[in-house]
Amino acid sequence: MTESVFYVKADAIYCQQTVLKNHLMLIVEGCIAGFTENPKEGVPIHDYGDAAIIPGLIDLHIHGREGCDVIDCKMSSIETISCSLAQHGVTGFLATTVTTDWQQTLDAMAIIGQAYTQQPSGAQVLGGYSEGLFFSEKHKGAHNQDYFLELSQDHLEAMINAANGCLKVVALAPEKPGANALIKYLTEQDIRVMLGHCDANYEQTQSALEHGACGGVHVFNGMRGIHHRDPGCAGAVLMNDNAMVEVIADGVHLHPTILQLIYKLKGPQKIALISDCINAGGLIDGQYKLGKMDVFVSEGVAKTASGSLAGSTLTLENAVKNMHELGCIDLREALNMASIVPARFLDMADKVGSLESGKQANFAILKRDFTIQATYIKGRQCFLSDRK
Repeated sequence: MTESVFYVKADAIYCQQTVLKNHLMLIVEGCIAGFTENPKEGVPIHDYGDAAIIPGLIDLHIHGREGCDVIDCKMSSIETISCSLAQHGVTGFLATTVTTDWQQTLDAMAIIGQAYTQQPSGAQVLGGYSEGLFFSEKHKGAHNQDYFLELSQDHLEAMINAANGCLKVVALAPEKPGANALIKYLTEQDIRVMLGHCDANYEQTQSALEHGACGGVHVFNGMRGIHHRDPGCAGAVLMNDNAMVEVIADGVHLHPTILQLIYKLKGPQKIALISDCINAGGLIDGQYKLGKMDVFVSEGVAKTASGSLAGSTLTLENAVKNMHELGCIDLREALNMASIVPARFLDMADKVGSLESGKQANFAILKRDFTIQATYIKGRQCFLSDRK
């Protein structure tokens, strides 16, 4: 059992604004109590040598891992996903649904609501994310258009009620009839709207942002791209100063130069790294299901039979690594994109998302080879690698 008062020591501590060297982080009753170079005698020290202490990562957009999916509608699946994520430095996530039939969607929302209240033993469920149902066929990606629904307040209210108030994000196509009014409605319910899997042009997207939408679902993927006579949905969310964009930095969804372009346009405060991982994450290549669709994984890349990318098998610490190495982004900033940026998006930055005095002791130990050695949530060690 983790002690109620202890120090954590490593080669570096990645705070939001700086990197501390030769310091220890003090944990008291599950919270960060400060940093020091001179620890008090008699207080236990968790010493991780030449590794780094990083803030607990937050995955805003993840469907599943290790054979389990949020739409399995089982608490056991949420538990498996949660424990798997903790092995990768993730301390919180939005349980994300994919397009499926309406009743299964509501059942999945109910399980997310239950998990939000009861909480699994690994990464914490921070709420639900509806990615599905209200999209356009042209950029449907791995979503089955047979289950697409009319964007209506009745449908939205049913999902909100099923999730018992923990629905945090709804993704939708802004060109859908009545979208702007319903974006405003969702915003009034304190639910964030992300735009994607759409064929919206620049003007439609900009209008949706003006009505309260927050940004773009896995930017460039599943949306109308940039054309020199139509900036499209991608151009609108990239050029809007207030819009946040999700980025899948797996080296497949986005070319390294595009990662650099996104960074130049959005800066470090408006990029959230996501995994968009499906149930194949952590497993061998083969055939899997995403919702009702068959998905084929080869060399870790998931695609539908038609060749469309179908989520990923990415882990969030590798997304940070790729953003750092392929996107040529400072590691501290890349870490912020997977911690404080999503925490701010969820209005939780006063409690989580960075290593600061007074915040929850949610952190991970990152080794030099970018593997996770340990993960702590509220000062509780929920994962420790057995690898030396």
